[in-house]
Amino acid sequence: MFANLEFTNPEFLWMLLIIPVLMLWFFLTRKRDSADLSMPSTTGFQKGNFWSKTKPVLYVLRLLALALLIVALARPRNVEVSKRTKTTRGIDIVMAIDVSASMLAKDLKPNRLEALKDVATKFVQKRPNDRIGIVVYAGESFTQTPITSDKTIVQNTIRKIQWGQIEDGTAIGMGLGSAVNRLKDSKAKSKVIILLTDGVNNTGFVDPKTATELAKQIGIKVYTIGLGTNGTAMFPVAKDLNGKLIFRNAPVEIDEDLLKYIASETEGQYFRATGNKKLESIYNQIDKLEKTEIEELKYYNYQERFRPLVFFAGFLVLIEMTLRFTVFRSFI
Repeated sequence: MFANLEFTNPEFLWMLLIIPVLMLWFFLTRKRDSADLSMPSTTGFQKGNFWSKTKPVLYVLRLLALALLIVALARPRNVEVSKRTKTTRGIDIVMAIDVSASMLAKDLKPNRLEALKDVATKFVQKRPNDRIGIVVYAGESFTQTPITSDKTIVQNTIRKIQWGQIEDGTAIGMGLGSAVNRLKDSKAKSKVIILLTDGVNNTGFVDPKTATELAKQIGIKVYTIGLGTNGTAMFPVAKDLNGKLIFRNAPVEIDEDLLKYIASETEGQYFRATGNKKLESIYNQIDKLEKTEIEELKYYNYQERFRPLVFFAGFLVLIEMTLRFTVFRSFI
């Protein structure tokens, strides 16, 4: 009954301040209003002494009734709100992820690839109303997960991404081309590619600018991310006899001019991620830039609660009047 309780006319509740004033007035004036009577003996009145002392109960009942009526005037009611959401504009997103050997560099913790997987998984979790697909590329590219609304599948796919699944290299054009191919038949009003790389385009038979032109023609917006610190980083350069990777310090090279060109031509935006926090911040920015339009309808159900208060106040007045003209009749 008291859950989600509100008052239609809460200003009437200020009248409750009258109650303590009336109580104070009663206790200050009750003796003054009593008549004094001198008698040689009170033996015959001892029996009614208890009822005379409890006479203030009548006034208490009246004040309680008045308080209930004041609360009733404020119109208490319970409000139940039900919501219904309707997605009016969904977004199709393809994440094109570089899985070349350089993604094992340790300038991000524990390495670039693992840092990306962690951030990308969180990003997917924040997009409940969109469809998302995953494309991975190195020396070649392929679709890891087609565009789907099943976020569990997408997240599991991201977690399972590993280096060494495909031929090494950095074919940015092929990665972008595969992502565009995933979106070319999309019926969504908004189509987005998040292209991430940590190097320079050095292989592949699709020119990145050609893939950019295709994305532009289809109306796909491309956000590009250059991943890697400024200066040098520990890169894998070979394997030892036990198959363990050997790391050496080497300069970080990212084709920022190309990434900026791709983003500019498709009305997207270029970001540079130099650390874990910066990478997470970039995905948060993209999440805010690309919002799904959702229509929310609210239904309100009101249940009035003032009637029981009025009835109870009337009941208290009835008790007060009954006691006044029966039990306390001789003491009025």
